[in-house]
Amino acid sequence: MILVVLGTQDKQFDRLLKAVDKEIELGNIKEQVIVQAGYTKYKSKNMKIFDLLPAPEFEKLIDEANLVITHGGVGTILSAIKKNKKIIAAARLSKYKEHHNDHQKQIVEEFKKQGYLLEYDENDSLGNLLKQIKNFKPKKFKSNTNNMIKLLDEYIEDTDNTAWFHKYKEILFYLFFGGCTTLVNILSFMIIRAFGIGLYTSNVLAWFISVVFAFITNKLFVFESRNAGFKKSLKECVYFFGCRILSLFFDMGLMYLMVDLLDLNEFVSKVVSNIFVIIINYVFSKVFIFKK
Repeated sequence: MILVVLGTQDKQFDRLLKAVDKEIELGNIKEQVIVQAGYTKYKSKNMKIFDLLPAPEFEKLIDEANLVITHGGVGTILSAIKKNKKIIAAARLSKYKEHHNDHQKQIVEEFKKQGYLLEYDENDSLGNLLKQIKNFKPKKFKSNTNNMIKLLDEYIEDTDNTAWFHKYKEILFYLFFGGCTTLVNILSFMIIRAFGIGLYTSNVLAWFISVVFAFITNKLFVFESRNAGFKKSLKECVYFFGCRILSLFFDMGLMYLMVDLLDLNEFVSKVVSNIFVIIINYVFSKVFIFKK
């Protein structure tokens, strides 16, 4: 049995699964393949795929595996090395949006250099590695290796210092650009009103300007949907404007309630309504528009 482990990072790593699937189709892999896929969504008739596995079951699968194909996570690699398993490791790469940096590349290269595993580089053929691994004899793990201790210390330090940011990066960026969108909306509204244009006409025009700004910044910087293709980009645009129209009605309703019925200040009312609109628009964008 071959165990494929993608870890628990909240990013796709289907590149590795596609490579494994291809080798199964070519007949180079004849054994059963079990996958712990984490957040990676991938369908295959050739592999048995689980999102996450309980720790005891995961350890049992490592015990039973003839080969472990894994991402560059320290935990999985160490678990397999301690059980003297043959390992092929593939690092998640930032350029494919599989990780926020290329630290896994350094980890895999260090383990490879010390003779613990074979590295599946993006330029390699997995088929060739499967041939090499048959005669590969992994080095027995020594936990007091100075280089390994240094490597793990650097990895832990990197994780502690930056993981929180990358975990909440999307929300932080959304809040930042949401604030910028609100500023664009309010400034546009005040400028248009200064020309003597009516309250609700000014509100609609300010909304349109801010939606254009929001679509561009959300697409490029928040949800990072840069390479979606024309059809998907057009679909995103239509959905985005459709959802923003719904939030416009919500905005207009709040403005009517606060300005006309409660006689509150126009500027204060505009700020309050935009806070609610930002929250609603994040849910729409996350769930319905810029789906990964």
